Amino acid sequence: MYIDQEGIIIQNRLCKLVLQRSGRPRSLTLLATGEELLDAAQQLALFTVTQERPFQNEVKLSHPNKRTVFSAVSVDLQDEHTLLVRFETVPVQALIRVTERDSYLAFTLQEFVCDPAWYDNIAMKLPPVAELRLCQLALKNREKFGEWMNVLWDDTAAVNLLATSPAARIDSERRPGCRVLTADAVEGIELEGCTVALAVSHPDMLLDCVQQVEKDFGLPDGVASRRGELINASVYWTGDLCAANVDRHIARAKQGGFRLMLVYYTAVFKERNAYSLCGDYDYNEQYPNGRADLIYVLDKIKAAGITPGFHFLQTHIGMESRYVVPHADPRLGLSKHFTLARPLKDGDTELYVLENPAGTVRNHFCRYLKFGGELIRYTDYITTRPCRFTGIERCAWNTLPEEHPAGQIGGLLHISEFGGTSCYIDQDTDLQDEVAEKIADAYNAGFCFCYMDGSEGTNAPYEYQVPLAQYRVVRKFNQAPIFCEGAAKAHFSWHFQSGANAFDVWPPQKFKQAIIDYPAEEAPRMQQDFTRLDFGWWGFWTPREEDDGIQADHYEFGTSVAAGWDCPATVQTNLTLFDAHPRMDDILEVMRRWEDVRARKWLTAEQKEQLRNTAQEHTLLINETGEYELCPVTRLVAPPHISAYLLERNGRKTVVYWHCTGSCRLAVELPAEITVSDTIGGKPLAVAKEAGRYLLPAEGKRYLVTDASAEQIIHAFQNAQLKQK
Repeated sequence: MYIDQEGIIIQNRLCKLVLQRSGRPRSLTLLATGEELLDAAQQLALFTVTQERPFQNEVKLSHPNKRTVFSAVSVDLQDEHTLLVRFETVPVQALIRVTERDSYLAFTLQEFVCDPAWYDNIAMKLPPVAELRLCQLALKNREKFGEWMNVLWDDTAAVNLLATSPAARIDSERRPGCRVLTADAVEGIELEGCTVALAVSHPDMLLDCVQQVEKDFGLPDGVASRRGELINASVYWTGDLCAANVDRHIARAKQGGFRLMLVYYTAVFKERNAYSLCGDYDYNEQYPNGRADLIYVLDKIKAAGITPGFHFLQTHIGMESRYVVPHADPRLGLSKHFTLARPLKDGDTELYVLENPAGTVRNHFCRYLKFGGELIRYTDYITTRPCRFTGIERCAWNTLPEEHPAGQIGGLLHISEFGGTSCYIDQDTDLQDEVAEKIADAYNAGFCFCYMDGSEGTNAPYEYQVPLAQYRVVRKFNQAPIFCEGAAKAHFSWHFQSGANAFDVWPPQKFKQAIIDYPAEEAPRMQQDFTRLDFGWWGFWTPREEDDGIQADHYEFGTSVAAGWDCPATVQTNLTLFDAHPRMDDILEVMRRWEDVRARKWLTAEQKEQLRNTAQEHTLLINETGEYELCPVTRLVAPPHISAYLLERNGRKTVVYWHCTGSCRLAVELPAEITVSDTIGGKPLAVAKEAGRYLLPAEGKRYLVTDASAEQIIHAFQNAQLKQK
């Protein structure tokens, strides 16, 4: 870092940032091309400082008392690595340390410079700073913006402003013609010592730059996980794995070509009523030897060539767990605090508080107050003085009664929005670390990746607490997971959460449209974050009255679109349902083929582009020479319980069809002069004729290859009849 006639020069081998002595950036260029990246029309200071209100006397008297942002007005070199920043109006200065590495630039709030005399010896912590903006850049708009990673890029340049710890608040703002990337150090989280990194490069080099940031700051290696061989492998999920059935699960997983198996915590630990025992993590009766049995099961999975993962809810505490019953732990999260205005006595039906409860939740799952170790349920509340909760019931959730004197501080228990059978941890305590130790003890038995469910369940600020809660668990693992997924993501979690936000289950009648509406919509946005998403969770249904359950074409549509975006899916399995489904072999064969395609990296860029078109379904055939063929297909109208699709190859029409629920003969009328065969696989097609109609066997997947026209085939299947086999 040095000064020349342009200003203060901050640069590395990839980029050059020129900072005017006024505190405003003059230029940010990519050195390889000389391209200017800044929007010159935006006159934004690189650094700002924010106060909740002015505190210094003359400033307080001269300006409104409100949250106020003060921009840098001058910047000087303190030494070759440090900037001295002065701000408008407010008597605060900051020393910003600048680190110039080949792959990135870093900015650290080293310390504040604040003479107590500037504040007339006001009795308070100095300086009274709420936030310091460590970097603010107005950049010309580009084709792509990854909102999770905070990266603006196109085919020629990428600019990534990223955190080096969970503490920095990373954000952006859209403005006409430009986007402003911002990074803040926040009081109460971390001011002095907070660091952010700026990586500017060609997009093909960006992940290398980010990986160097991760290495230098001791972060999880998010780049390496995204480059791993299993990052796009689909997942076989089970909630009932144990030593007694592990071989059956392995057999089904291998039948479907799955290389990953995700084990839900309820398979291993005691649970009831959804999440009621979360936090206890006691081994269930299927694991009589506890952790030793878990090691045995995981070793068997790995010996079969399948990588096991662990699915848990790290922020949830069950309402029937030892953390609630009989004494509610003081480290449980409260979403509001209240002070008792009167003692609470036996027989009282109202609980008087000093604070106004206006806006407090009225949902029947969530009406629980916590005072001391006792939970108290309320029916409603009154917001006029004297304020009070009404219809109270003591000893909720089997907690024990306690004395509650006037002045006791408690609050509203932060109940999970998912069914009300769990509450959340106060992330400002050590309870998250305590729970993390229990989760890590099981994970370290042999798991290799994880899914962090319920990750949104933290106290604010969420952009800090969500990734920190995840990180507090992950960093207790003996080995870094090959990748993580989670139900929620925030900026810092990019470094360990390589996949994110598997969508919840959809019934068969909604499945394909939900694929279009949700994961297929998000996939291109996730690519802008240099990552992928999981197209699951996919539930499983056997045929039933209202529909034919999950069929091969459901999973083929979902997994083929996912493969077009280099994404996997997660299939929720159930051995009983699998055994009961008449078309299970065909369904798993679909998954096996597509997982093999993923593992081989068989798809071309052109084929991936075709698969992204959700208006066109595709099937993956194995042709006469044993090679894969990707074919567009069109669904045919067919009799009940028959699924049929039309495709064309080698100048001939082919119908792939099957019976969804059983077996029969399918009578179709085709011109007598055409030929039919089954030359592209499946069981032999024993074609008979009766009354001028072909009688086709309909059970598992069959292939009808014919010289008939598309119109003839459409008519034939639309008017086909089902006959007993």
